[in-house]
Amino acid sequence: MSISLWLAPVLLLIGTFRKKSSAKATQTEDTELDYAIIVTAYQQVGLIDKVVQSILNLGYEKYMIYVVADNCDISTINIKHEKVRILSPETVLASNIKSHFYAINRFERAHDIVTIIDSDNLVEKDYLNQLNIYFKQGYKAVQGTRKAKNLNTVYACLDEAGDIYYRFTDRKLPFDAGSSASLAGSGMAFTTDIYKACLEAFSLTTGAGFDKILQYELVNRNERIAFAEKAVVYDEKTAKTDQLVKQRARWINTWFRFWKLGAVMLLKSIVRFNWNGFVFSLMLLRPPLFLMFLAIGIFCIINIFTVPLMLIYWGVLLLLFVFVFVRALNHFKADKRVYDSVWHAPKFVFFQLIAFTKAKKANKLSVATEHDLSAETEIK
Repeated sequence: MSISLWLAPVLLLIGTFRKKSSAKATQTEDTELDYAIIVTAYQQVGLIDKVVQSILNLGYEKYMIYVVADNCDISTINIKHEKVRILSPETVLASNIKSHFYAINRFERAHDIVTIIDSDNLVEKDYLNQLNIYFKQGYKAVQGTRKAKNLNTVYACLDEAGDIYYRFTDRKLPFDAGSSASLAGSGMAFTTDIYKACLEAFSLTTGAGFDKILQYELVNRNERIAFAEKAVVYDEKTAKTDQLVKQRARWINTWFRFWKLGAVMLLKSIVRFNWNGFVFSLMLLRPPLFLMFLAIGIFCIINIFTVPLMLIYWGVLLLLFVFVFVRALNHFKADKRVYDSVWHAPKFVFFQLIAFTKAKKANKLSVATEHDLSAETEIK
């Protein structure tokens, strides 16, 4: 378990001295890739107009927007544009993958790239241009940066603090060190062919955690998932405690369901001497932070009575974590409110412990997250 906390500083060191690879472009500089932008909504469409409008403001020409309004009343959607298609499934899908393939099977044309946007996201104007940088280098999968759309409560700020930490340790550091960035559920893009190859077999069976299966399938095919730091999507952060508990319960449930993929990948990567798979498998195996620190706390209590010298080891691990955490906040220029919220972290951990007790029944809690219609950010 402690290996997980060593991984980030080791990758930081490797990435610092590693010569950045410059893959040869596979497209000419003036080639404009054709994007299918899939926006998925479940039960709620109150933010769809704003999401689509932010996409229509992109400084890009060759794309189509496919809004999959699953189990939604689409009569309130006021969008009429030649680049937008509103799709209303005949039956309830209740699955990200099913929604994605519902759109794929109704594409207006053969798009080069598929990018996934949530119904509460907003996008920066150069989002697609930034993704293009990596696709033109030959990457088939790219994860962008998801920043907070709202910092209106201390819990939203703490949610963003955790997201920044994982953005740094699970995306930037592994990619800089020659491995892959983890997927975040939205703000990610793939060549249409690789997306279909990875997930078509799972389209009828998989619900929550589709990004876990997708990233496993990609890395298992020896594809590197690139991290496009400047391809920014704004994501609504959890502002209320009941939402926090439900969301974290689903995430914890997902980790327990898919951690074995990391074990399988670890064994394969060792046999194949595959650096990409090895690093990525360690990330998949790592439990949520609050569980790690809970276990470390228990070990510390035991070591007080058994091997007191081990307390030095745990102290070093804590200092390394603080160093990486502060480095992450500094790198991504966290808002002052995010720094201030850190003092309330014990409250955040408390609600995650509550979520842990509900993780087994998380599927029953997996209702559509209530979006804050007042949560805004200015897209410059």
